[in-house]
This record gives sequence, structure tokens and C-alpha cells, in this order.
Amino acid sequence: MLWVPVGLGLGIAWYFGLRHEPGTLAVLAGAGIAGLGLGWIAWRPYALAPRMFGGGAATLAVGFLAAFWATHRQSPLPDLPARASIVTGRVVAVSLLAASDGPSVRRLDLAGVVLDDPLDAGMPPLRRILRVRLRADDPLVLVPGMVVRVRALLRPPAPPSWPGGPDRQRRAYFDGTAGSGTALGPAEAIGAVPGTSSLEGIRELVAARIVRALPGATGGVATAVLTGSAVGMDQADRDAFADAGLAHLLAVAGLHLGIVMGVSVAVTRLLLACSEWATLYWPCRSIAAIAGLGAGIVYVGLTGAHLPALRSLTMAALVVLAIVTGRRALSLRGLAVGAILLLLTGPADLLDAPLQMSLAAVMALAAGAEVTRPVLARLTEQPGWWRRVLLHVVHLGQASLLAGGATVPVVMAHFGTLQPWFVLANLLAVPLMAMWVLPLGLLSLLLMPLGAEGAALVPMGWGIGVILDLARMVSGWPAARLAVPAMPGWGLAVWLLGLCWLCLWAGRWRWWGVGPMVLALAVPFWVVRPDLLLSPDGRTVAVRDGGVLRIGPRPGSERLVEADWRQALALPPAPMAGACREGACLLDGGRVGVRLRDVAPSSGCAGMVVLVTLVPDDAGCRGVRVLDTLEAWKSGAQAVFLSSGGPVVISDRDWRGARPWVLAPGQHGMPALPLAQRE
Repeated sequence: MLWVPVGLGLGIAWYFGLRHEPGTLAVLAGAGIAGLGLGWIAWRPYALAPRMFGGGAATLAVGFLAAFWATHRQSPLPDLPARASIVTGRVVAVSLLAASDGPSVRRLDLAGVVLDDPLDAGMPPLRRILRVRLRADDPLVLVPGMVVRVRALLRPPAPPSWPGGPDRQRRAYFDGTAGSGTALGPAEAIGAVPGTSSLEGIRELVAARIVRALPGATGGVATAVLTGSAVGMDQADRDAFADAGLAHLLAVAGLHLGIVMGVSVAVTRLLLACSEWATLYWPCRSIAAIAGLGAGIVYVGLTGAHLPALRSLTMAALVVLAIVTGRRALSLRGLAVGAILLLLTGPADLLDAPLQMSLAAVMALAAGAEVTRPVLARLTEQPGWWRRVLLHVVHLGQASLLAGGATVPVVMAHFGTLQPWFVLANLLAVPLMAMWVLPLGLLSLLLMPLGAEGAALVPMGWGIGVILDLARMVSGWPAARLAVPAMPGWGLAVWLLGLCWLCLWAGRWRWWGVGPMVLALAVPFWVVRPDLLLSPDGRTVAVRDGGVLRIGPRPGSERLVEADWRQALALPPAPMAGACREGACLLDGGRVGVRLRDVAPSSGCAGMVVLVTLVPDDAGCRGVRVLDTLEAWKSGAQAVFLSSGGPVVISDRDWRGARPWVLAPGQHGMPALPLAQRE
């Protein structure tokens, strides 16, 4: 049972690793393999071979089919106009975005969008959500449900900045978003303005009262943990939390939900214990668990019902179900059931960091608890109050070490960083958040109808201040945040499979999983990295020059692309003038040429194999592969690897292939045309 989600995950990864969409024959073959495997198990349910081979093949096939079905029930990415357009749509959500160089701005999620554009006139509304960032000085008061019109410059989801880089188009495809836009003028309401929804109004009221009682960074942290929005924090403080390995304290997910439910269960159980009748005749444990789940549902709704919190709520519901039915609350079998539900309902989430981190951390915690339970039980069997205190400290250290250690390669693969001091920082900050900050925050929510929330918010701010000081202190330590090269997907898969082998098996052979895990940690440091990169629009080039990444012709012109490059190669940026002083230069002994301006290399085209140019190639070098704006328009970002056998060029199109989420050349999606009668 424990290996069923592993098989599903391998089938999902197999589907997403294809370069072309599987045809009807492959889908029918997958369905046949799943049916034969399950039929073999039904025929001989107690034999080992059907369970191992038939079940393994069936789970692979089911995972493959689940990913195929999830892909083909999505509407295609639309072709957004390349010019400014009048956008009209219904507001489904309003978010505040923090800005590093100015005030926070609002972002609208618009549904049923109609584009007032000559090419889109009379076309049906978009079937996806369009996200538009408003101007900072826009005075319109926005509430979900109202219809707005705004002139905006639209753009599709950004393609990968380098072959193998973060695929934001795939993420947008499965998130149901069409793209994004930036408002060029003020937004105006169309028709009647609906009243503010009760939940949205409560969230705004809670945030206003928190900021009134706790100004500054302290109020920003309190607002983040109680409403899910951290826009009140400065960028420096957010960076300090990230460098100290405490960024998860600002994102409402499993940790916060577990604390809220744990406090609610403890309070409910204590109140029930005050009644002799309830203690003797009522199922107090089950009632407290259900009350905790109710508090968790309210908390998730209050903080915006983000996807990580909803996943954690699903796992929490399974834990409550186990308590009510008399089963073990925290077990690997319960985790397997939850993982199966999450993988079947959202197969594409397997490729993103939140689900990988959640499953890896919980699996390590559950397996570690089973192994260390007999050893730690000796502390409770011996007399002495200090032993119980030591037990709590050991539990906290064990949780930080297991959960943090299991997710280190996931952080390395998705964020390109390593925080060596995260265990110590979490050992001090997480207990303070669990025992002081969040309980007082919940008390402040209960006191807000009485207008006495300050009695809880002020001492809550004391605890937040300690966490802020801790984050600032740890982030200033030597090597607090180390940049590591990007880990390829297969390296992360090796780590996760080794972790599964270590956690899911019992006995000595479980330690065989340590070998693949050690190998995976070394992958980022010995994998071959590209020596030259060309941006997806063909306007920026980067050259790996020793310990720096030289970017030209104007560093900072493409912030997102350059940030992805620096993260992938773990190198600091530097101007291109150090490598190409005259606007043109030669690399790899003259086999690779780089042109930043309309200047030809000094030696012409002699011996050149690849020419990377940011200007039209009028020289007409025969037999030379040219990587320019046109090539980037057709094939996306380009990567050049220098080797003894000659330069090797890989494009984004070569890497991703032809999949439904890969936009056509020029980053064009599907036109918003009405479907034919047959379709």
C-alpha cells in the first residue's frame, strides 16, 4: 500500500517527461495494462508476484492516464494580443502584491474576459483567468463579483529562460490562467457594484485592526499568519526570513494549520474535561478532533484558501477521520492515502515544490517517529520533570532536522539555495510560533468582536519581534544563504526515490536508499552547465566567464530571465564589457562568436561553428549556425555547451518538445475563435 503513490508518481513523471503527446494507441495500451494488472491481483489476491509486478504496472499506467486526462480536460492557452487592449471581465479575486521599489499594488483575477481588439471583436470570452496588475494610484474600490474595464498591455505566460528552466507556461496551463497584464490607465466599474462579500470584508477588517495595533514589520508578520498576506513587510525582512530558512513561517500551509488545529483540539478537550458528565459519557477525543477540523476550515478560508493550505486541510481531514474511527492519526498508511488523493486530483502538482516538500517532510516525520518512538519512550518512563522537558526539546529538534533535511534537495532544485543554519533557526522559531504567536493570534480573533484584540495582539507582537530578531541575526551569519547550481529533474527524482526507499521499507535493507540520496546531493556540482545562454526573445545573452556570469548588452533589462540564469548557474552577474569590449568576441578558440552590436569579429567567420548575435546577421557566414532573434522566436531560449568535440546547441523547443502547454513560435496560443459545430 505504501508504494502505490510512488508508482502513481512515476507514471505521472513518465507522462510529463515525454517530448510529444501520446496517441490513442498509447492511451489504450495504458488502460489495458492497468486492467490486466488489477485483474491479475483479483485472480490471485494473496500471491506476491501479482501485487509486485501487476500492481506496479497498474499504478504506473494509472498515473500516466491520470496525467493525460488532467492535461486534456484543460482549455488551451489563448493567443493574447501583442498590443494594448481594452479588457472587460468579472473580478473573482483581488490580491495585494508587495513591491520592492514602491507601494504595494493590487492584482485582479478576471473571469469571462472579453478583449476589445480589432482581431478579437465578436469572439467568445476567454475560458481562463486573466491576471491584471493595476496602477498604484488607481482609486477604484474593488470587490469580487463586480465587472470592470481597464486598458492593459497583455502578455502570455513567460517561457523558460533556459532549456530545462522553470516552466511557467505549464504551471499556468494547469492553474487555469491565460496570462497577465499591466494596466495602462485607471479601471472603471461596469454596471451595478455588488456588496463586499462577508469573508472578504472580514479579512480586510482583521488586517486593518492588526496594523492599527502592531505597526511596521511586526504587524506585517501578524497579518501574514492571520490573513495570508505579507505585503506589510519590507523586502529586507522577507529576504532575512528566506536566508534564515524561516520563509515557511510567512506562507500559510501545513505548519500553521497544524498549530491552529492543535490549539483548538487542546482547548476543546480541556473544556470538555471540566464536565464530569461529558468526560464519562461523551467521545471527547472525537469531538475535540472535529472541533479542530472546523477551526482549520475557518482558518483556511480566512487566509485566502490558497492551494498549499487546501492540500494541508485534506491531509488534516484524513487525520481527523483516523481519530474518529479509532485508527492511528499519524502513520505512513494514512500519508499514502492522502498522497493518492492528491496525485489523482492534481497530477501536475507533483512537478512543483509545494507538493514535493509536503510529502517528503511528512514522510520523513512519520518514518522517523516510528524509528525513534521506542528510544524516546524511555525518557517518559523515568522520573524527573527535566526528562519531559528534554523530550519536548528532542521532539522539536527531530522534527526540524527530519523535515528540513528531507526537503533540502527540493529547495536546491527549485530555488537554487541552501540555508545551512535552518535547523537551528527553526528549533527556536517554530516553538515560539506554535506556543506563543499563533495561540495569541487566535485569541485576538475571538476578542475582535468585543474590540479588545489589543490585549492579545500586543503580547503576540513581542513573540513576533523575537522571531524577527532571530531571522535578521541568522541571515547575517557567514554562509547563511549559499547559491547552488540548478539540479536537473532526474537528480531530484533520484533523491525522492532514495528517500522513499529509506522511509517506506522496514529492516536493514532500508539503508540502501542512503546511496541514491548522497548521489543526488552531488548532482548539481558535477552536472555539465551551459557556457552561453540566449534569452527567449533573443535580446539578451549571457556568457559564463570563470566565477561570474557576464550579461549583455544591458544588464538588468530582463530581470526575470537574468534572475533565472543566476539561479541556474549560481554565479554573480557582471557586465558583458569584460568579455566583449568591442561589441563582438570569440569563444572556444574561435568556434563560437558573439555579436552584441553591428560589429563583425576581428577574424571574420573563419573557423566559426556557432554565431550568437543580437543584431541581424547580414554578413552571411556560410555553414555557420546562427542563433539570433528569429531563431529564439521559433525555438525559444538557447543554450550552448562548449566541449572538445565542438559546441552543442540545445533550444527550449528541443527540451520541451510539442506539448499542449508549449506555445507556438512567437509565443502564440490558440486564437479565441468560436468552435465549429462538430467540435
